[in-house]
Amino acid sequence: MSHRKRSTALAPVLALASALAGPAVLLAAPAAHAAVVDVAYACVTPIGDKSAVSPIDIKAVKEGAGYKLTMSFQKGVSSSPVELGKGAMSPSAVIQVGGAEKATVAVTGPPNPEAVPANTPIKITDLSGTYTPKKSGKVTFTAGVLTIKALGTTTTCTPGNGPGPSLELDVTGSGGAPEAPGAPEAPAPEALPQTGPTDSALALGTLGATVLLTGAAGVLWLTRRGGRARS
Repeated sequence: MSHRKRSTALAPVLALASALAGPAVLLAAPAAHAAVVDVAYACVTPIGDKSAVSPIDIKAVKEGAGYKLTMSFQKGVSSSPVELGKGAMSPSAVIQVGGAEKATVAVTGPPNPEAVPANTPIKITDLSGTYTPKKSGKVTFTAGVLTIKALGTTTTCTPGNGPGPSLELDVTGSGGAPEAPGAPEAPAPEALPQTGPTDSALALGTLGATVLLTGAAGVLWLTRRGGRARS
C-alpha cells in the first residue's frame, strides 16, 4: 500500500519534469541546416562550352550584425588547354539568398596557390563574402554563377540543374529603428532689411537727392541773403 502511495505521489512530479523537458529539447534544436549539393555547371569558355558537376558546401559564421559565408568546391568545374601558373587564376561567384528575403552575396577567393597542368580540372579555392540580413526569418543560400578569370580570359559557369540550397539559416535582420521625433522648428526670424547691391544703389540715390536738395536750399538762401544786402 505504501508503494502505491509513493507512486501516486511521484506521478505529478514526473509529469512536471516531462513538461519542462519538452521546451528544453526545442530550445536545443539547431537553427541551421546544411547539405552538400551537387551543382551541374554549364561553362562558357574561350575554347568552347564545357560542363562539370561539383558538390558545393556553404557555411556561415556569425560576425557582428552579419555572417561570413564560405563557399567550397569539392571538384574542379573547368580546365585550361595550357598550364596555368601559380596565381594565374582568380575565381568569384554569387550566392543566391532566398526565403525571408531575396538577395545576392558576392564571394571571392584567392588565386590558385599552385600551378594547374593543362587539361586538368581547375580546383576552385574557397570563396567568401559577408551577408548582412535586413529581414528576420529563415533564409536559404544556393550556389549561383561562378566566374573564372585566367590569362586575360573569362569563363562563366551557370548552374544548369536548378540546385537546391546548400544552407538554411534562421537570421535576425537589422530592420532599422524608427526615426525619433524631431525637435520643434524654431520660429523663423523676422525679415531683416536687405543690403544687397540694389538697396545700396537706392541708398546712394537717396543720399544724392538729399545733398542736391540741401545744395539748392543753400543757393536759394545765399541768393536771398545777397539780395537783402544789396537793398
